[in-house]
Amino acid sequence: MSDCQSFFSPSLFMKKLAYLSVIAIISVLAIACRHTDDDTIAQAKFMKVEKRDILTPDGEKFYIQGTNLGNWLNPEGYMFGFTKTNAPHTINEAFCQLIGPDATAEFWKNFKDNYITRADIDFIASCGANTVRLPFHYKLFTDEDYMGLTSSQDGFARVDSLVEWCRDAGLFLILDMHDAPGGQTGDNIDDSYAYPWLMVSEQSQKQFCKIWRNIAEHYKDEPVILGYELINEPVATYFEDEQDSLNIRLVNVLKQGLAAIREVDDNHIVIIGSPQWNSNFQPLEGVDFGDDNIMFTCHRYGGPATADAIRSYIDFRDASDRPMYMGEIGHNTDQWQADFVKAMKENDISYTFWPYKKCGDSCMAGFDLPEGWDKIIEFTQAPRGSYAEIRENMPDRNAAKKAFAQLLDNCRFENCNIQNSYIESMALN
Repeated sequence: MSDCQSFFSPSLFMKKLAYLSVIAIISVLAIACRHTDDDTIAQAKFMKVEKRDILTPDGEKFYIQGTNLGNWLNPEGYMFGFTKTNAPHTINEAFCQLIGPDATAEFWKNFKDNYITRADIDFIASCGANTVRLPFHYKLFTDEDYMGLTSSQDGFARVDSLVEWCRDAGLFLILDMHDAPGGQTGDNIDDSYAYPWLMVSEQSQKQFCKIWRNIAEHYKDEPVILGYELINEPVATYFEDEQDSLNIRLVNVLKQGLAAIREVDDNHIVIIGSPQWNSNFQPLEGVDFGDDNIMFTCHRYGGPATADAIRSYIDFRDASDRPMYMGEIGHNTDQWQADFVKAMKENDISYTFWPYKKCGDSCMAGFDLPEGWDKIIEFTQAPRGSYAEIRENMPDRNAAKKAFAQLLDNCRFENCNIQNSYIESMALN
């Protein structure tokens, strides 16, 4: 049994006790704040930004360490073993072709119930993490067809449950809009149509702001939530001819989203990422967002595991005098990850690894693909440009349904394979 599987090893117990103490203090203040209109007291129960630091309600410096709950509310193909079918809407279409729309809708409902549960959150906390980042699809807060529902989406219900689990486990939560209206990236990760339409669509921008305002209104008094991350990895690197203009438009979109949140919520930190995979901070240099309670987020996969590799992030952090947080890092060797964590800690950059769970390894909790899933992978890779090709490449439906049912069981925490060396490389303790 690994250290992070035991809630009662002495060092981990004390660390967990410290986190739970912070939550307890926050909860007491939250109760007190219900009986006062004093904005200063009300804001005292939340994490806040003070120059380059994140501070707890009692004024202690807080250093984010944790993981990402990817694939749960924004499916990605590679986490199911797919290589070509990789965006939520293309995955859903393939599943509908394989087992039909009704069975697909039922699968997604059960997937949301099974993939991340209280047991997962308790385990993450037992490993020494203090924060989880939740990537979510904007459709979870609309009446658009998504993950088994065609109306009355369950975004608030899902996040409400997660907030409760995190509170009980002593974890804080970052809400990350991974898939924005129209698409902010222009690739599979934002479920878009190969272009960052959010940057040019007034209608998408209005919907973006409306959703963030609704989320902020719902959680404005929830201290378990550390902050709101406006959009994930905006404006990919594929649009060189338009990159400068899209980056300029991005700044306007970010300001709109921030303003929408601040209409109803002055309490929470707002987290801002840069264009080109959260790596190019030049377009944000000197931008006045008119808000002191903001921080910035970067991502890094590959390259040298040194501070020099992220020197531009560090320099921007110093110039902006705001915290820098590595929202995603991982998918590398254990040694590379351990070395990079050391470099980040030495340069005061907090982090959440990507992802917590997926098929295979390179995560905290991996799950096995079921028998017969290879046929499903083959189908997602086969030509499906016509109905004739869909029928020609269709595997046995009964076998496919059996594999889908087994996947739901395999991905439950109690059936996952704990990756101890990966967890050790995260240096959460």
